[in-house]
Amino acid sequence: MSDTTRILTGIPASPGIVVGRARVVSDFGDLQAAFRLLYTDQERQAEVRRFQEAVEQAQADLTRLRDRVAAEFPEHTHLLELHLLILKDQMLHDEPLRLIREENLNAEWALHRAYERVRELFSRIEDPYIRGRIQDVESVYRRLMGILIGQSPRRLLPTGDKVILVARDLSPAETTQMAGSGVVGFITERGGRTSHTAILAQSFEIPAVVGVDNAIREIAPGEELILDGLSGRVILHPDQEVLERYRRRQAEFAAFREEVTTNAAEPATTPDGFATRVMANIELPEEVHLVGRYGADGVGLYRTEFLFLRLKHLPSEEELFDDYRKVVAALAPRLVTIRTLDIGGDKFLHRTDYVPEMNPALGLRAIRFCLKERDIFRRQLRAILRASAYGRVRVMFPLISSVQEVREAKSLIEEVKAELRREGLPFDEEMPVGAMIEVPAAVTLCQMLAPEVNFFSIGTNDLIQYALAIDRGNKQVAAMYQPLHPAVLRMVLQVVTAAGVSGVPVAMCGEMAGDPLHLPILLGLGVSELSMNPLAIPVIKRVIRSITLAEAQAMASRVLEMVSVEEINDYANHFLKERFPEIYRFGSALAGL
Repeated sequence: MSDTTRILTGIPASPGIVVGRARVVSDFGDLQAAFRLLYTDQERQAEVRRFQEAVEQAQADLTRLRDRVAAEFPEHTHLLELHLLILKDQMLHDEPLRLIREENLNAEWALHRAYERVRELFSRIEDPYIRGRIQDVESVYRRLMGILIGQSPRRLLPTGDKVILVARDLSPAETTQMAGSGVVGFITERGGRTSHTAILAQSFEIPAVVGVDNAIREIAPGEELILDGLSGRVILHPDQEVLERYRRRQAEFAAFREEVTTNAAEPATTPDGFATRVMANIELPEEVHLVGRYGADGVGLYRTEFLFLRLKHLPSEEELFDDYRKVVAALAPRLVTIRTLDIGGDKFLHRTDYVPEMNPALGLRAIRFCLKERDIFRRQLRAILRASAYGRVRVMFPLISSVQEVREAKSLIEEVKAELRREGLPFDEEMPVGAMIEVPAAVTLCQMLAPEVNFFSIGTNDLIQYALAIDRGNKQVAAMYQPLHPAVLRMVLQVVTAAGVSGVPVAMCGEMAGDPLHLPILLGLGVSELSMNPLAIPVIKRVIRSITLAEAQAMASRVLEMVSVEEINDYANHFLKERFPEIYRFGSALAGL
């Protein structure tokens, strides 16, 4: 590596390696809102008109873009429809109008104030996946602000030459325009692995690195660089030796991806006949196409929070039903596992009767909130049951910590079933009911919980945090978040053993399930169903088809004798490296880990 070669690091958001020239767009985020007070009715009326005209222009721009995208990528139009909804959201539309009329603020500052309020509300959300949705709100905010200050529209993506786009941030709308353009990869200063921009990049197979500090200052326009979407590295001024090394790696990864995804739809059965089910985690009906594309056997986790968060009103039963029915009908006869609402009352942006909690992770959320707000819960259960008439559905309750919670939830289901019978509405009388095992209390009680449900699903993200008392968002202790910690493995074994006594199957739907490093141990412990990011499915299926259950059980037995997480990690890494060298090199990156 030459003296002039420099390396920037960020978050690998979409796997792949590309070499190209940088196209730096430094003006993407510099939208300054000017403050001005209004003194007369005439001024206020003029500002209201100006704001409404900006909304109308943004709406027209987004509608045109949506229609254009629909022709080639219909599965991605939902993101633009989401932006159209945000455009008319109470917090980003009604609130600025109120601030103009009642607090005499000019349109730009009113919009800025409203957006800051939304951002503050999102910052309190515990779930990083949902918290990351603020990027969609920000994208709409910037579009509106750009129109108000006369800097929009302007983001024309390059065509023709192969370039790597470098920007402070990119909206999903802009990312949809990359397919077929001259952009072969992109680097942003903002964003995360689960942002819609990252998800789109994965879908279009455009390599991307996000969260690169000062990228637009560090990278010069036209500069040759290497974007490594596997490791999150950006290499500036690469010499010939480095270029050749990365081009070899690029070719090897492309061959690996082709080989792994070719047979993704085939069953995931070990060579000695142990059949497993590899499922997908999804959030939106529009993600259904990923289930088929990556060979999922169904949906092991359908998150249902987004509809509650994106609407400015509580979703009606019909809105929920329509959402669930689309997914269930599209995937029939594959199984769809719907998780009931897993947020707290303070996350309902349109409601003010729930104040922010000091520690929301331990507060009124998930099943606790649902059992308190029974009208909301009943509405969702009715929608889920009605959707069950269109395919195979099972429902599961998050954050269960007692038998009583399961019984109360099941009792409500029976009440709802009776209502639907009286109304003559069809549903699956035998719809399976499951409990998520994600707090230590549920692990301790799993022998008592098992007879109450049809299945368990271990939510490892929460279980690891609660079991090890680790906040992954706290940089001081984030490194202590260790899925292969001996305590975590013993908890998994305890759940599988207790469930086995009652004949209850055990699934796993946290990030741990989609990591090829963990897979052999989980199989050996007896987990037979895994649900994950769809990208991870081909990799996980490949490992399952290559390892015998006996081999996995021997591995699990050995790690259960180990007392430190370091020892277990070393052992698991050594096994993967020796047994699956290509997956060790590329598997985690392709799986989006």
